[in-house]
Amino acid sequence: MDTIITVGRRKAAVARVYLSEGKGNITINNRKFEEYFTVPQLQKVVTKSFEVTENMGKFDIKAILDGGGTSGQADALALGIARALVKLDEENRALLKPYGLLTRDPRVIERKKPGQKKARKKFQFSKR
Repeated sequence: MDTIITVGRRKAAVARVYLSEGKGNITINNRKFEEYFTVPQLQKVVTKSFEVTENMGKFDIKAILDGGGTSGQADALALGIARALVKLDEENRALLKPYGLLTRDPRVIERKKPGQKKARKKFQFSKR
């Protein structure tokens, strides 16, 4: 099996995922998975695709994460892993789809408008 390369995105975060056969090691930016995502909830988000497809411990993941915060990076990595598993075996699509693991979350930050404090917040109005 060759290395499968996919991309996952969420907000400003981009994850480049390299999936290959192995013992279940996940390396992110040359650091261990548990070291990079210290919060157990984020670790669960990332490994959800493996649990659903029952592939836990069968593949090695090497990921390069860039941009965004930790939560956005975790979701981007989860999408990248799910896409890689579908590339590996098309039957995984039917398993991952009901959990929403193949859907790219389109919510991004709204731009700041001129004459306003933020995207929607206005400057304080003073009548006098």
